[in-house]
Amino acid sequence: MKNGRTRAYEYTVFFEANEQSGYTVTVPALPGLVTQGRSLGHARMMAKDAIRCYVEGLKKAKQAVPTERETAQIRLSVVA
Repeated sequence: MKNGRTRAYEYTVFFEANEQSGYTVTVPALPGLVTQGRSLGHARMMAKDAIRCYVEGLKKAKQAVPTERETAQIRLSVVA
């Protein structure tokens, strides 16, 4: 942002492999943020850009920027 008031934000990011488009990226702490990339490296770059734009948009609108919530990744086995 141009006002010089910047800080670092850290979020958990999920990269899901997708055969047709490379990787789909979501950020649980930032509702609605979804991006994608052709490779894992490209998806990571796109995620950083999307997060930056999301946070800058919130700041411009004078809305609170979400902080990271505790997350857990657990694999469940279900018999159906």
